[in-house]
Amino acid sequence: MKERVLSGMQPSGILHIGNLVGALQNWVKLQTQYECLYCVVDLHALTTNYTNPQVIGGYVNDMVVNFIAAGLDPQKCTIFLQSKVHEHAELHLLLSMITPLGWLERVPTYKEKQTELVDRDINTYGFLGYPVLQAADILIYRAKYVPVGFDQLPHLEITREIARRFHFLYKSETLVEPEALLTEYPKVLGVDGRKMSKSYDNAIYMSDSPEVVDKKIRTMMTDPARKRRTDVGNPDVCPVYQLHTIFSNEEEQGYAVVGCRSAAIGCIDCKKVLIKNIFAVLEPIWTKRKELINKPDIVRDIIEEGSRRASVLAKETLDMVKGDMSI
Repeated sequence: MKERVLSGMQPSGILHIGNLVGALQNWVKLQTQYECLYCVVDLHALTTNYTNPQVIGGYVNDMVVNFIAAGLDPQKCTIFLQSKVHEHAELHLLLSMITPLGWLERVPTYKEKQTELVDRDINTYGFLGYPVLQAADILIYRAKYVPVGFDQLPHLEITREIARRFHFLYKSETLVEPEALLTEYPKVLGVDGRKMSKSYDNAIYMSDSPEVVDKKIRTMMTDPARKRRTDVGNPDVCPVYQLHTIFSNEEEQGYAVVGCRSAAIGCIDCKKVLIKNIFAVLEPIWTKRKELINKPDIVRDIIEEGSRRASVLAKETLDMVKGDMSI
């Protein structure tokens, strides 16, 4: 039997090419090597969007469309919705009873998000307990691996700590301490030079039309010191070149570097190459998206079947956990 992998994505907005190269392309590769479960974690979305929950449903459907369009195959992996598998919430409740408050307060993103999300009140029990729900998502499937980048290791470690505490308290080996499946998540810059994020409104979305993608890249920020066509530039500080390192081959990257440093090419020349290469990645996704958007029943059936399969696995674990806890 294949070893099990669990990963999830929060439907708090529309997916962009940062999500594509940072996670989805890796998920597509993993589905042929492992037993993969990919979860749309809509309950997590409530921790920061609880005042506007009606938008989450639309994000869920569009996310699953993008999953399939990017290459995830429901015959090779399980795609499901967190809220449809009630065992997630029940295990979250049970694990919250044994998780020390100090563990949650020291999670790096707890204070970071409070600083970033100044437009909403996230001083809630749900936001503080986010890592426990995340732990439940992983532990309920006894997943051996969770694909993460190096900077996400602290988030996985609290899941491991909660599992160890459960084993210590109840003399059990029911839960599996997940291991990191370290993957390279490139930092994808947005059109304004900051990290690509829907929060910054600087993203190239997977659902953008070709015309919109073309316009976004053509007007994208470059080396601020290169004000005229004849000025030499520094690709190391240029967001356009950073995207070249992800989407362009070595020859094209060399063309951009040499041309920029010598002013042999202008920024538009450089951007035209990038547009061509991003289009090559997005065109098959656009084709599949168009097909799926016109067939909403397919998306609904994928979610329903995936959630049914996930529920069977989750129930097995929850029954053992409740037995360990004598409840």
